[in-house]
Amino acid sequence: MGQLSGPTDPSADAHWQIHQPRKGFFTDTSICIGCKACEVACKEWNQNPRDGDLELTGMSYDNTVALGASTWRHVAFVEQGRERIVEARESGRALVSLGMPSMGPPRAAGAGVGTATLEPPVIDLRGRDLSGTDTTPPDTPEFRWLMASDVCKHCTHAGCLDVCPTGALFRTEFGTVVIQPDVCNGCGTCVAGCPFGVVERRSDGTAAPTYREGQRKGEQPPVPKRGVAQKCTLCYDRLIDGETPACAQTCPTTSIKFGDHDDLVDMARERVAELHAQGLTEARLYGANELDGVGGTGAVFLLLDEPEVYGLPPDPRVCTADLMTMYKRAGIAMAGMVAAAAVAFLTGRR
Repeated sequence: MGQLSGPTDPSADAHWQIHQPRKGFFTDTSICIGCKACEVACKEWNQNPRDGDLELTGMSYDNTVALGASTWRHVAFVEQGRERIVEARESGRALVSLGMPSMGPPRAAGAGVGTATLEPPVIDLRGRDLSGTDTTPPDTPEFRWLMASDVCKHCTHAGCLDVCPTGALFRTEFGTVVIQPDVCNGCGTCVAGCPFGVVERRSDGTAAPTYREGQRKGEQPPVPKRGVAQKCTLCYDRLIDGETPACAQTCPTTSIKFGDHDDLVDMARERVAELHAQGLTEARLYGANELDGVGGTGAVFLLLDEPEVYGLPPDPRVCTADLMTMYKRAGIAMAGMVAAAAVAFLTGRR
């Protein structure tokens, strides 16, 4: 894995001559309503087939289970009772004491859900003043749903990109990671290289179109090979045309926000501080730490419980991070074996 030119600028390391600000998502799960509009929009735009018969799986109202080759956006439904809610808030308080965004003014004693008023005024993404508006996530003391729209993380240090033997994966000028299905040989190395379990090979022989200049002018993409790897492209074809990715464009609550990565991280931290001010200490960020095992992610999430609750690894680590250490140890072991063989040979001659 090469050294990046900057912790939040992976496209520069890919030597793009046309420099673009890094793009990404900020998914605020506290305002997700589980409508699955993002799932539908993603499938519609990318012409992805449906998964299964859309029957309930026993995982609350989830009928797609997880991200995969045909599901590039997945909305999870996690049901929690009072005991788990209390545990989540206690673990959040522990994170606050370790340096998470500081708590704001506590809610007034006896104030219930929906009674908090934020100061200074709260302005949404469209410039509307939401002061006095209830922005507390839907929640009761006895039960709540945690709804979260998951997606490929477009890691700063992308394991799938590092291990691909054919060059089918590439870093775009926007800092995202895209698979070229016509180049992919279906080896599956990238599947094992993703610490989030996002990449999957599609078994039906279909694939999303390849994004090349000629094809945007009307040329037909080549017939895809069976078993090629697939994942979210962050709508690379739409980014090229200056458009918002389909999932963020259709989200009715702005739970999925799209924009410049650094601006989204700042927005996410402010949102966590707002929720802490309302007493929701369980709010925390995922993917915003540049010092984690993947150098931070292009898709940042605000969670209301520990990552494991959402099926996310608590400490993701790129699979190639220890390559140099492994090479050194292998070299030392090889040198030791050569030395032992030489000693045995000389001893035998004597």
